[in-house]
This record gives sequence, structure tokens and C-alpha cells, in this order.
Amino acid sequence: MNGFFDIPSDLQHSWAGLIGLHLRESLLPVAAGLLLALPLAQLCVRFRWLYPPVLGLTTVLYAIPSLAFFVVLIDYTGQTELTVMIPLAVYSLVVLVPAIVDGVRSVPQETLAAATAMGFGPVRRYLQVQLPIATPAIVAGLRVAVVSSISLVSVGALIGNQGALGNLLAAAQKYDRPELAVNAVLTMAALAIVCDALLVGLRVLLTPWMPRGARPKAAARPEPLTAKGAAR
Repeated sequence: MNGFFDIPSDLQHSWAGLIGLHLRESLLPVAAGLLLALPLAQLCVRFRWLYPPVLGLTTVLYAIPSLAFFVVLIDYTGQTELTVMIPLAVYSLVVLVPAIVDGVRSVPQETLAAATAMGFGPVRRYLQVQLPIATPAIVAGLRVAVVSSISLVSVGALIGNQGALGNLLAAAQKYDRPELAVNAVLTMAALAIVCDALLVGLRVLLTPWMPRGARPKAAARPEPLTAKGAAR
């Protein structure tokens, strides 16, 4: 297809540069969301009454359209990558918090009792016992969050070409070059598949005790998640 990799100069990136930018804008928010979700999920496990309001709050935040987030943030962070990444980090919480909570709660009480008898305190027990056993559920949540984030980065094209590969969608309409839109869609799909496969490999590496054919418990996927990529 003629011009498939001929990226317009006003995007200020090559095709490879757009891929790197897209990965940065999609993966860093998920990493930030994970760092926030880990202690938040532990609080929800320790204080069960806290889980329903936390889950409700993250669901409400997830329901806020990304454009509304941009409008609020743009006065503080400008037309920058940070304006795109902050909403993505917030959106990841609605998947990661339930995944971690479910994974940690699945740890047998006998295992926790044995760890306590060996002198493990709450923090050490959480880091060295509960999280490793909860790894399959956590990775399942990460798979959902990463694929969702990769698709949502493209919305950033609406605020000063901050959509990475999504900028090609706007350029395709601006320059009447549909091959650029095809490039964006296929590349984002390939990135999602590769990242998902890497996370599956990471789960296998971190859980050598699991049978090779075992399927981890899937993270709860909120209903709006499927449509968000198209609607936002």
C-alpha cells in the first residue's frame, strides 16, 4: 500500500517513534495505577467495609468521559502527555483493584496462619505470601487494563496531537489518506496482542507451581470497558 509508512511531517515522529510514544502513554499509566491499587486493595482486604465505596468510586470515575477529564486537567497540565496519562491511570483502577482484592482473598487461611506463626508481619505477609499467590488474578487484571489503555491513548489526538498512533487517524482525514488510518488500527491491534502475550509469559514465569494448562481466574471486566474505546 503506497504511503503506508509515509508519516506526515507535522506529526514530528516516524512510525517507530509513534509506536514508542504510544507504548509510553499507555503502559506508564497502568504501572502508576498498579502502584496505587496495591496498597488500596490491601486496605480493602483488611477493612472489608471499605471495599464497596472504593469500588463504587473507581466505577464512577471510570464513567467520566476522557474528554471531560481533559477539559479539567488541561488548565493544569496543558496539552501534554500527562493530560492523557492521568485519566488512563484512573481508569485502570476499576480493573486492578477488584483483581488484586479477589486474588488476595483467595489465599487460604491456613497459609496465612502458617506465615503468621513464622513471624511474618502484615506487610511482609502481604508482599511475600499473599501477592505471589494472587499473581494469576493480578496479571489477568493487568491484561485487561493494558489492552484498554492501548486503545484509549488514541483519544489524545483531540488535544494537540497527543494521541500517538491515534494521530494517524486524524491525519488520515486531514490529508485524505485512508492508509494512515489502516496503519494506526493494525499497529495498535498488534501492540495489544504483543503486550497481552508478554503478560501471559510473565504470569507463567512468576507462577512456576501452576500447571501449564491452568487458566487463572479472569479479572472482573466492567461492562462499559468494551465500548469505551469506540465511545470515547
